[in-house]
Amino acid sequence: MMKKKTLTLLAAITLTLAACGQQTLTENGAVAGASTDAAAKQSALLQEVTAEDAGSAKDADITAAEGTLTLTDGTDYTIETGGSYTVTGSAHNATIIVDAADTEYVKLVLDGAEITNDDFPCIYVKNADKVTITTTATDNALSVTGTFRADGDTNTDAVIFSRDDLILAGTGTLAVTSSDNGISGKDDITIEGGTITVESVADAVEANDTIEVAGGDITIVSKKDGLHAENNDDNTIGDIRITGGTLTINAVDDAIHATTYLTVNGGALTLTAAEGMEATLIEINGGTIDIAASDDGINASAKSTVATPCFTMNDGMLTIVMAQGDTDAIDSNGDLYINGGTIDITAQSPFDYIGTAQWTNGTVIVNGTEVASLTMQQTGPGGFGGRDGGFDRPDGSFGAPDGTGTSDGTFGGPGGRPDGGFGGHGGPGGGRPDGTFGGPGAGIGGPPDNSTQQTTEDTTP
Repeated sequence: MMKKKTLTLLAAITLTLAACGQQTLTENGAVAGASTDAAAKQSALLQEVTAEDAGSAKDADITAAEGTLTLTDGTDYTIETGGSYTVTGSAHNATIIVDAADTEYVKLVLDGAEITNDDFPCIYVKNADKVTITTTATDNALSVTGTFRADGDTNTDAVIFSRDDLILAGTGTLAVTSSDNGISGKDDITIEGGTITVESVADAVEANDTIEVAGGDITIVSKKDGLHAENNDDNTIGDIRITGGTLTINAVDDAIHATTYLTVNGGALTLTAAEGMEATLIEINGGTIDIAASDDGINASAKSTVATPCFTMNDGMLTIVMAQGDTDAIDSNGDLYINGGTIDITAQSPFDYIGTAQWTNGTVIVNGTEVASLTMQQTGPGGFGGRDGGFDRPDGSFGAPDGTGTSDGTFGGPGGRPDGGFGGHGGPGGGRPDGTFGGPGAGIGGPPDNSTQQTTEDTTP
């Protein structure tokens, strides 16, 4: 029979045991009577923890005394009051449940803790302001091996399952192994430090609102997505920000998937997946990113209604190696901007976009050679016109001012190509009806709709 313990951190930890009455333990675990200054201590310990920043455990003022929780097989531990709790020992079918008030901050310190469950989360945050799970310089492991059971209407489908903001930090190791999702947060998840490994059948780390990686050494092996931010009820939220840390992901589907924004400002990322990154708006401002992909290396696609899909590279080092076949290294179902940094691509199709594209600065290497032009996949009939319809840069290097294109007619111009595939009469009218790549009549004898063409444009910065 499952035993339940309710922990309330006041002057000490109070354990309420089923059929065992009530015992009050001091911080070292000894049974004690009522203290004469208990009221004063309780008043101090129940002060509201305020951390308006909410992005870091170190910003929270932990005023409660330390208490130690030693794990026991078949026991659930419920924490109802904010404070810091050290968790140690090993157990089978044991769950640490946080069910505190909306204003309470709870810190769980894993100190050589190991939990293996059959069908329920090892750590379950039902309610709190926010919860930090941190590790001491020890090895810690949490795993669920079977099919998850629900808690009423809540589908508790992760080893660490939180309905409120969750922070992961520490100096030790934390290994999470799951038959479903690894770590799931219904609000925000922030990773600040520690060595964290997640092996999961479904998403490794998922959040409804935001995932932020600011530090730590994270290794993920997932049969679905590595990092996944999505709210099924609202497609205007679900973003991922990476500002630091080392992240190694091997995923069957997407290494990193966000509904709205995916921003990389720093860190070292090694991503192996069908798609390396997918979101509506993808922006790289720094860091080192290595992607090996079999579908799209980076895919800016319409996951959200917040904006037109767009990929932007401002700084950093981006290396993409693509598998053979119908694959794109950088695919934007909208706009594409390269403003700085270095992009090193090994692929048959380096770029694919359907909107506005600009390359103003930075270095682009394709298949080992630094290039002065971008090779892109184009879908549809006809071809590019001249400058007014082309992939413009401020210096007009994508087409001559008169719209005649290149001398051999490849991108327009009087000559065309023998098959008419990319040629055409050039000029402002070429390509798409909206004039982005030219208008009607650009390609003389262009290929049928939905055909794939590869185009090289002179884009010397």
